[in-house]
Amino acid sequence: MITCETGNNVPLRYLVWLLLFFLPAPGYASSSIALGYTPKYATHFKHFDYVNPNAPKGGTITMPGFGNYDSFNPFTLKGVPAAGLTQLVFESLMVQSQDEAYSLYANLADDIQLAPNKLSVTFHLDPRARFSNGDPVLAKDVKFTFDTLKSDKAHPRYRLYWRDITRAVVVSKRTIRFDFARVNPELHLIIAQMQVFSPKWLGSTSFDKLDRTLPIGTGPYTVEKYQLGKDIVYKRNPNYWARNLPSQKGMYNFDHIVFKYYRDFTVMLEALKAGEYDFIAVNNSKQWARDYVGPQFDDGRIIKKEIHHKNNAGMQGFIFNIRRELFKDRRVRRAISLAFDFDWSNKKLFYNQYTRCDSYFSNSELASSGLPKGDELKLLNQYRDQLPADVFTQVWHPPRTNYPGALRKNLIKAQKLLNEAGWRVRDGVLQNANGKKFEFSVMLVQKGFERILAPFAYNLRKLGIIVHYRTVDVSLYEQRVRNFKFDMVVASFGESQSPGNEQFDYWSSRAADQKGSQNLIGIKNPVVDALINKVVFARNRKSLIIATHALDRVLLHGEYLIPNWYIATHRIAYWNKFSYPKKLPLYYQAESWALATWWKK
Repeated sequence: MITCETGNNVPLRYLVWLLLFFLPAPGYASSSIALGYTPKYATHFKHFDYVNPNAPKGGTITMPGFGNYDSFNPFTLKGVPAAGLTQLVFESLMVQSQDEAYSLYANLADDIQLAPNKLSVTFHLDPRARFSNGDPVLAKDVKFTFDTLKSDKAHPRYRLYWRDITRAVVVSKRTIRFDFARVNPELHLIIAQMQVFSPKWLGSTSFDKLDRTLPIGTGPYTVEKYQLGKDIVYKRNPNYWARNLPSQKGMYNFDHIVFKYYRDFTVMLEALKAGEYDFIAVNNSKQWARDYVGPQFDDGRIIKKEIHHKNNAGMQGFIFNIRRELFKDRRVRRAISLAFDFDWSNKKLFYNQYTRCDSYFSNSELASSGLPKGDELKLLNQYRDQLPADVFTQVWHPPRTNYPGALRKNLIKAQKLLNEAGWRVRDGVLQNANGKKFEFSVMLVQKGFERILAPFAYNLRKLGIIVHYRTVDVSLYEQRVRNFKFDMVVASFGESQSPGNEQFDYWSSRAADQKGSQNLIGIKNPVVDALINKVVFARNRKSLIIATHALDRVLLHGEYLIPNWYIATHRIAYWNKFSYPKKLPLYYQAESWALATWWKK
């Protein structure tokens, strides 16, 4: 997972917007679904409120890509997939509106029926649904997709995420049923978001070796041409089957969408000013404050704007790979965290644009606060003998340096913790009893982070800790992260308004040794495992919030990472030749929003 200075570019495949309530029994069929409330849009709605249904079609928008790509298959562990594939080429059974907590509407499937016992869900496919090659989308294609993605040829995240979905059953030509191993409040919604592809895409090729064959999906675009690793051009399919569907009306208005790749963010900025591409979401505070200036901005040819969102900020941080012996002691991790001077960085490097992450669910009601009490305390008391005492006695806060002498006090605390853990400074270097030096590396994918690591490394050097940091190529970074071959990296953990099964991939013991999982930290904590289950199987919103507060609190006291920061706006710059709807969605990523709803003036 590639992370910029802020975590706003978390890949969309990792973001699951879920609200955990049970559907009223008995089971029923519907073209829309919202858990615990009535969907905002009526059965025969015309379009989403955040689109312009009369937006003109035509023109081209060019976007920047970072690094390179070497694959057209975004569903495997192998390679770096081309930007845009999952949004433009592939579609899911149902689509989510972006102005509700969690509602799904008809797309490939024109209705959904959850069984009265909640142990299966059945979809009926829209007879109009077509792949880009003109073939109809049938139940057998959906089953083929599911079986392929859950096999050992696909990315292991699907097997983990869908572990309670036992099989797909073809009921009829256009009816598909998914059976569940147990009642899970969100399985029917999770599988409704499965993207479908044609078996003809694979042919006789093994799925894990399918990387250079152009995909056959059902989405609004197809790949027209490309230069591998340099650029890719998507062409709007004139025969796109869903162009008049309510969930697609007013969307995907450009005839062509182009991604041009750059290996350096400074070069990328200059390319914007030169007109090589049209739009960028900016994740670097220094560039935003100082470098997005010039005659193109002064005369209005390029517009620079901040737009608000209500996304759950989740957590971004410098994460410890606790598979490394060096980081297994919680006291050591806290000591290193005490050396990071966020307040100085925010003032000197970030132009006071950021807020410190203080929760794994920052900027939401899901964030824990104060000391545990009430139902949360009752829940945590079940695991009291397995938790640090300070979970119950101390309010967790990220270290602060917002007053004179604070950093010095933090470093003194850090030194004490390191001494308690068996580390002493000898000859200016921190060493353990065996003479092993305290030394580790931070692997980066964005060079701009080096300016943040430099003062951090300087502070750690005062404790006798030696830190190396370097920026590596995207492909190497992805490969090493997927195989957990790093000491420390920067990572983002995106969260929705209602967390669910993705928490297993983030923090569970079974994901810790699964290559390609998002448990980059390597957490194997039985209490965390138990609390994830409490979150996933919460029977109502109140229980969900209680369980999430408890999970958040245990993760924070585990000192598994050094919290970074977030911002509640999207910072965008674009050439003044586009228009977009007056009403913004509530929960969205800037780039995908522009691709889906903007149009050429």
